[in-house]
Amino acid sequence: MTPPPLPDIILDPIVRLALSEDLGRAGDLTSDAILPETLQLTAHIIARGHGVLAGLDAARYSLKLVDPSVQIEILAGDGEAVTPGQSVATLSGSARSILIAERTVLNFLGRLSGIATLTRTYTDRVSHTHAKIVCTRKTTPGHRALEKRAVRCGGGTSHRYGLDDAILIKDNHIAASGSIATALDRAKAYAGHLRMIEIEVDTLDQLSEALRHKPHAVLLDNMSPEQLHTAVSMIDGQCLTEASGGITLDRIAAIAETGVDYISVGALTHSAPNFDLGLDITTS
Repeated sequence: MTPPPLPDIILDPIVRLALSEDLGRAGDLTSDAILPETLQLTAHIIARGHGVLAGLDAARYSLKLVDPSVQIEILAGDGEAVTPGQSVATLSGSARSILIAERTVLNFLGRLSGIATLTRTYTDRVSHTHAKIVCTRKTTPGHRALEKRAVRCGGGTSHRYGLDDAILIKDNHIAASGSIATALDRAKAYAGHLRMIEIEVDTLDQLSEALRHKPHAVLLDNMSPEQLHTAVSMIDGQCLTEASGGITLDRIAAIAETGVDYISVGALTHSAPNFDLGLDITTS
């Protein structure tokens, strides 16, 4: 299910920063120098490869901030698969305005569609299982909301959006607090009734200890498929299971087939290749 566009209040500071970074102190010198102020044109955003779209909300908002009179017709929506040469949107309006916004629009669409495309590749590999692919907090600073939405456009879902979403006890928390038991007992005493508590374990012995303290979820870190299968059997529905660490496309199906509920993949946001789109114009 394609997520709704991000609210303008979230998009605004991200898009403003991108535009101001590009326009600098003097604006678009090239367009101002060679294009008549009254020139109107029609432009088409074209996919240059096979992929999944994401980021149309940021693209639309970029145009709105530059020039609200520029019209955008969406021809393929976020979450849709596109093919080489396919027109995904048509822009109509001031030539100067469209060319001012061009790079920012394509930057957002390329980056976010790349994330959606990679996510779809992962989700397709596990579609024969019940496992869900989730992204992590390994996002571009300032772009987390955009990138996590792009994962959803690709068929994945999200782990925590931030440190304030839930309690996730990792190896360093365990080391600092002294033990799994201490960490979980303190977390349960602190958390409200709506707060999830997840704990990371590296071994089956750690898992056995954690289960005695009834976490809501267990993150099974860097385990082999054989270990994961054993862990899922040990848990036997007592809590949610998540596999993490070194997840690649080559391994994803075998990991999903162990019966884990979730598989977290940092690569969705930190290593997704850019999806190539271009802007082709015609004067009117």
